[in-house]
Amino acid sequence: MTEQSPSSRYSEAGVDIDKGNAFVSRIKNLVSDTHGRRVLTDIGGFSGLFAIGNNDLKDPVLVASTDGVGTKLTVAKLCKRHNTIGIDLVAMCVNDVVVSGARPLFFLDYFAISHLDLEVATEVVEGIAKGCKISNCSLIGGETAEMPGLYQPGDYDLAGFVVGIMDRNDIIDGSDIRVGNKIIGLASSGLHSNGYSLVRKVIFEELGLDVEEQVEELGCTVGEELLRPTRIYVESILKVKKNIQLNGLIHNTGGGFIDNIPRILPAGCKAIINPDSWDAPPIFSFLANKGNISKEEMYRTFNMGIGMMVLVDDDAVEDTIHQFEAHGEKAFVIGEVKVSEAGETVEIPGVTS
Repeated sequence: MTEQSPSSRYSEAGVDIDKGNAFVSRIKNLVSDTHGRRVLTDIGGFSGLFAIGNNDLKDPVLVASTDGVGTKLTVAKLCKRHNTIGIDLVAMCVNDVVVSGARPLFFLDYFAISHLDLEVATEVVEGIAKGCKISNCSLIGGETAEMPGLYQPGDYDLAGFVVGIMDRNDIIDGSDIRVGNKIIGLASSGLHSNGYSLVRKVIFEELGLDVEEQVEELGCTVGEELLRPTRIYVESILKVKKNIQLNGLIHNTGGGFIDNIPRILPAGCKAIINPDSWDAPPIFSFLANKGNISKEEMYRTFNMGIGMMVLVDDDAVEDTIHQFEAHGEKAFVIGEVKVSEAGETVEIPGVTS
């Protein structure tokens, strides 16, 4: 009796090593297109090597972050469109490191799936590579894991990891924030990658909408709106930072205004946000009205049209807005820093109680 090879038995169990190797070959050019001269290894090794080199930094500090995209993945599956979700993955990570003032250096991804679908996986990496190009960092490695039995057929999960660098003297940690500072908001592209469990409940469960349905209030289909990629603010922030002192930066992700702003405010300070100072994309009013969601919950769950907040001295406001707009951002003065009373950290008139 002839024994079957271990690889054949492994394939029967749901893991196809040959398909995994074929996937690496497929994405090799996508990955290498993100590489600069500091990347010392090609895809396929046991690890990725990146030469820090001479960055003209007196006291270099490495800055790291990891994140995912949550249940927005479910929308990608419903739409059968997977080439933008990788942009979200990169954005959620690089936007987190740039708020410290760091320039992203390299990125790694973790892609877990029930059974490897070469087309889907390649589309995902296309998005990751595009996100890396937008943020000017290199995709130097990753892990693809087939886990039948843990994930349902067609399901997959993503995690991303980024490392950036900066000079210790240039760290932005909020310690320079003072009463009187103004808060500038940079427009988001939409929902970004937060609150999708609530979004899906309202849109798919309660309203019974399909991803292909055209929604008049949104001016597009459900799928088009929900899959808008997260905006990447890296290049605009780093360019403005060269000319203007940025006292604080806030990536407006899960927790929204109410939970994210306090993460950077010094003791004795509170932020007052004027919700009428910018026009939020229609998806937010659509969700609030159709889902009967309170204003306070909206501002604690979603970005409400502001993906990044920048705190600067009062006399730097006009120049800051001008420079951000010159680099392609929509910027608004959305609030200011005042003295905190009784431990208050965030006040949004008409929203917070």
